[in-house]
Amino acid sequence: MQPRFDFYNADPAIMKVLMGVEHQIAKGSLDILLKELVRLRASQINGCAFCLDMHVSEATKAGESARRLATVAAWREAPFFSERERAALEWTESLTLVSHNHVPDAVWEAVRPHFTDAELMELTAVITSINSWNRFAIAFRKMPE
Repeated sequence: MQPRFDFYNADPAIMKVLMGVEHQIAKGSLDILLKELVRLRASQINGCAFCLDMHVSEATKAGESARRLATVAAWREAPFFSERERAALEWTESLTLVSHNHVPDAVWEAVRPHFTDAELMELTAVITSINSWNRFAIAFRKMPE
């Protein structure tokens, strides 16, 4: 598969906006490892090789274990994730697959006790942002280096 074009340079104004969202997310209060798990899970669902490669690398640099990275796709069955992480991963799956389930009340009820309003805004921003990046990378065939 060949890249279609370099979307990073095709429209600098759009990239500036997307990077602005990333800079705001980076200033947030959520743990970096939680954010990387969420990015990884959304990228798995979407099948984005570029983002999977990037976020496995970022999570590893931040101290995430190979064991948890290898089992994040099976987080429901793996005993390595906290209740808060499980809630975040469930929220991630529901928002990433929003056309299939429209974020049911049961998912909301599972995630709500684990996050403040501000944290839910940040978590939702992480999820929507990675889904945007996945779509750009997949549409224009951005390849891992």
